[in-house]
Amino acid sequence: MATTRIATTHWEGPLMGGSGNVSLDTSGVAKFDVTWASRSEEANGRTSPEELIAAAHSSCFSMALSHGLAGAGTPPESVQTQASVTFQPGEGITGIALSVKAKVPGLTAEDFQQAAENAKANCPVSKALAGAPITLEAELLD
Repeated sequence: MATTRIATTHWEGPLMGGSGNVSLDTSGVAKFDVTWASRSEEANGRTSPEELIAAAHSSCFSMALSHGLAGAGTPPESVQTQASVTFQPGEGITGIALSVKAKVPGLTAEDFQQAAENAKANCPVSKALAGAPITLEAELLD
């Protein structure tokens, strides 16, 4: 069954001096302030499209990795993924770096690396962001 998720942004004013907010409408769990400065300079308590993309990518990747590991008979005890999305004004998103640390009993570092690469290639958000270079650093914890 397909699902649709909805977010809405309300913006006022010009790009450089304006401001807005982003609401997560489907869940209703959050509303975030956003400005050009929070996107291209310091966050100062506001978010950016790139931070929201990083949140989506890190959660999707973690779910895909967990699913793949469990399907291979080695469910993880924990998975922690950080996604760093780089935005260059005038160029757009120039790169995404995924960094994952996981505790997976009974798995070799080589098998973990392969599972992480598979999750990177196949998580739906990675596929949607395929136009940007995506790197991966994977660490198996004891």
